[in-house]
Amino acid sequence: MNDPRITRLAETLLDHSCRVAKGEKVLIEAFDLADPSLVCRLVELAAERGVIPIVDTKQNAVLRSLYKSGTESSLEFAGQIERARMEQVNAYIGIRGAHNSSELADVPPEKMDLYSRHWWKTVHTEIRIRKTKWVVLRYPTPSMAQAARMSTEAFEDFYFSVCTADYAKMARDQAPLAKRMEAADRVRIVGPGTDLEFSIKDIPVIPCNGQCNIPDGEVFTAPVKESVNGVITFNTKSLYQGTVFEGIHFEFEKGKIVKATCSNEPERLEKVLNSDEGARYIGEWSLGCNNFVRHPMLDTLFDEKIGGSFHLTPGNAYDEADNGNRSQVHWDLVLIQRPDYGGGEIWFDGELLRKDGRFIPKDLEPLNEGL
Repeated sequence: MNDPRITRLAETLLDHSCRVAKGEKVLIEAFDLADPSLVCRLVELAAERGVIPIVDTKQNAVLRSLYKSGTESSLEFAGQIERARMEQVNAYIGIRGAHNSSELADVPPEKMDLYSRHWWKTVHTEIRIRKTKWVVLRYPTPSMAQAARMSTEAFEDFYFSVCTADYAKMARDQAPLAKRMEAADRVRIVGPGTDLEFSIKDIPVIPCNGQCNIPDGEVFTAPVKESVNGVITFNTKSLYQGTVFEGIHFEFEKGKIVKATCSNEPERLEKVLNSDEGARYIGEWSLGCNNFVRHPMLDTLFDEKIGGSFHLTPGNAYDEADNGNRSQVHWDLVLIQRPDYGGGEIWFDGELLRKDGRFIPKDLEPLNEGL
């Protein structure tokens, strides 16, 4: 496909997101791509920059078989092989297509737990996230268009406009919000089924504007680990380890999820939260501020950026905004607070920061553009 939008996206990934330099090595990992055009363009542009590209293509149907038939020994060995390669590269670009977003739905939870411990944690949590310049993105497919309730052509136009946004402007608009978050102590969130309080005092704040995720548009930190108290009800569905969860509701005491319910898969929800001790504590809290993304589509990389939303994450904290929580789980759960999703408020130290998805302080008004 000779599409100038693909060249622009490839340039964004190499030059803005990964900031590749001559002599470096970049691993390009592609999942379920029917069209290799983006991978080919990344290889060509990497070579032009004096960067060594390594390419790996994977199919989710094959991974399903690996996970279902996997043993502790086989998945541990796979993790060792993948880790050895990841340790040798400077940058990572993960392109994730999906012929079927529910391909892993029938993999038993205990098998997914083996994969999480011996493959994902070993390769991605410990090496890729901590030691490489990395970016992850979805690639437009008919199944994604269907999830977004759009035609394939309309979704492709939406996808490229969102993924090649003006990230420099986004960074400027996010700066005042990051400053306010750095100065804040107590956070209170209220809305339908939600009344939650926690502290973010002295936890680093990270504005995200195209370095690690495409599309991007969030500013994240983490709650002080044992400070979370209250209740929260999420109003978006979440696809995690092949299962779609609906109507998730948590109750917190001293940072820990002491009660968890959902409307469709309560037993599987409990298994995720019982993966390890850290799975019942929160490792991230983030405000979504990409106003081109309006509605959920069962894709975390898009859903967590929705304008007027935030996400709260059971599980592992990022090193950049570390509250000390460790887990093999990192599950971004999204709550949209715009009026069309029930509204809600966020308060910092008694000051109303955002109401019904719109930021209230004057210095944050640029973040409302397009809402």
